[in-house]
Amino acid sequence: MAGPAYLLDTHVLVWALTEPQRLSRRARGALESWDSRLRASAVSAYELSFKHQMGRLPDLEGLFVGYQKHVLALVSDEIQVSGSHALEAGQLAWENRDPFDRLIAAQAFVEECTLITADRKFSTLSGLDVLW
Repeated sequence: MAGPAYLLDTHVLVWALTEPQRLSRRARGALESWDSRLRASAVSAYELSFKHQMGRLPDLEGLFVGYQKHVLALVSDEIQVSGSHALEAGQLAWENRDPFDRLIAAQAFVEECTLITADRKFSTLSGLDVLW
């Protein structure tokens, strides 16, 4: 029987790869559990690349070299963006207008994952399972 499925929010993915001490005890437990199914979103790659290009994440240059290798060493798979995800993101009854957050939340819903995030905005989205 498969264990719980978790989708890592972008900052959790970065922290897990570069600063694991920033993760909560519960988040570390989920990441270290042998039966957890850890997933990343392709949206995170876009968000990191975009914010880096805008000068907001200058210290992450090393993460971009071999990005797929780094990510797939941590998670079981990367969720690509589908039409279902895009439609769900557009229909969310949520005040948050950040397109990255909306797509990641939509993927968590559609793919039936608990979202691992320290971002409290996600706790305002009804029905979304969040772990921190």
